[in-house]
Amino acid sequence: MEIFTPADAARHAGTKYRSILVAAKFARLLNEMPKDRQVQWDPADRAKKLTTLSLQKLVSGELNFRELRRRRSEV
Repeated sequence: MEIFTPADAARHAGTKYRSILVAAKFARLLNEMPKDRQVQWDPADRAKKLTTLSLQKLVSGELNFRELRRRRSEV
């Protein structure tokens, strides 16, 4: 089991809360991918859970993200 500290995750995302949100969103995106596209991953990555894989990518700096401002809905 790999352990990622909040400080490691926050180093690439700014805050530990934002890092968890980014990793969770990336894990959801990976979950929605078709299974035939997942074959392109390394064999070691296929054995990991998607949340662990997304945190690993975030901590290693492979995951680039951009924060978009949410539009206010008009009432």
